[in-house]
Amino acid sequence: MEGKGNMVLEAGVNRAYEVLLDPAVLEKCIMGCKKLVLVDDNKYEAELSIGIAAIKGNYSSTIEILDLEEPRHYKLAVKGEGAPGTVEAVGIVDLTPDGESSTLLNYSYEAEVGGKVAMVGQRMLGGVAKLVIQDFFKKLGKELKRMEQSA
Repeated sequence: MEGKGNMVLEAGVNRAYEVLLDPAVLEKCIMGCKKLVLVDDNKYEAELSIGIAAIKGNYSSTIEILDLEEPRHYKLAVKGEGAPGTVEAVGIVDLTPDGESSTLLNYSYEAEVGGKVAMVGQRMLGGVAKLVIQDFFKKLGKELKRMEQSA
C-alpha cells in the first residue's frame, strides 16, 4: 500500500520542522497514542489504541526518524504489532517554505501489513490510512496554531 499528499502548515519552515519532531506534540497528534517514549536518538516506542474497522486494536510500535536534513526533510520508519496484525511503513516528509509564515509539507509512504489486517482489502486499508494521516495533520495544524498564538 502506498500514498502521498500535501498540506500547508501555518508556520515557517524552521518552526514546522521543530514541531513535527517534538515528541510531546507527536503524542498529542498521533491517533490513539497512549504513550510515546524516547528510547534512543531519534527512536521511539509507542503504544497505540486504534478503533477503526478491521485495524481496531492495540499496537506496540517502534518509530525511528532517519535521514534528517534540517529543516527540510526526514524519513520515518514505523513497525507495529498487535492482535489485529502487523504493519511496517516508511514515510518521507519534505518541507518547502511557502511565504514567510507558512510551509508546504509533502509526504509519501509505503506500508506492508500482515495478519488479520492483511485480509481486509487494499482499498479499505488505503481509506483508513488516509483517515489516520488526515487526523494527524488536522491535529498538528491546531497544535501549531495554538503554539503560534501563545508565543
